Amino acid sequence: MGQEYFINSQELQDKVSDLLPSQGGAGAGFDLSASTQIVPIIDLTESAEGSNVREDLQTALSYDTSTVFVVNNTTSSIITNTGYWRVFGNNTSFSSSPTQTITIALNNGTGSKIIYTYKQGGEAVSGRYNNFYFDFVVFLEAGHSLDVTSSGTSSTCSGVVRQIATITGELVNP
Repeated sequence: MGQEYFINSQELQDKVSDLLPSQGGAGAGFDLSASTQIVPIIDLTESAEGSNVREDLQTALSYDTSTVFVVNNTTSSIITNTGYWRVFGNNTSFSSSPTQTITIALNNGTGSKIIYTYKQGGEAVSGRYNNFYFDFVVFLEAGHSLDVTSSGTSSTCSGVVRQIATITGELVNP
């Protein structure tokens, strides 16, 4: 049997009272204790939250939760809702136009911050396509958007967006 130590810390007691109101305030001032005995811990968080879906499955695509985008020779806001979003797809450019650029930028309503850029460089070679894949997660606050810009008709950015969590971090299942 391990030894037991009592912890008398007002800061820790206040935190326990906030997180577990039914556990606070009882006893002779010793609400917390530590022990040298090993006690196994079982994480039931997913079940308590009402979700038994593994994390990798939670990010799966479905018909109702996936939105396809295609941007060519324009700028388009592909996400305007708050939360955490997975964004993936590819850029395709025809090599006869070596100055084609695709950018993906976070926009806060007053300015943009580029988070991804693809620029076709080098000499134009007739009849060759270039493809580059991207896959990342972004967070959007109220009034923010994710914008994609294609600089010409020879470059296209296409992909899928899917919300994986709300702005407060609550998971969005497929």
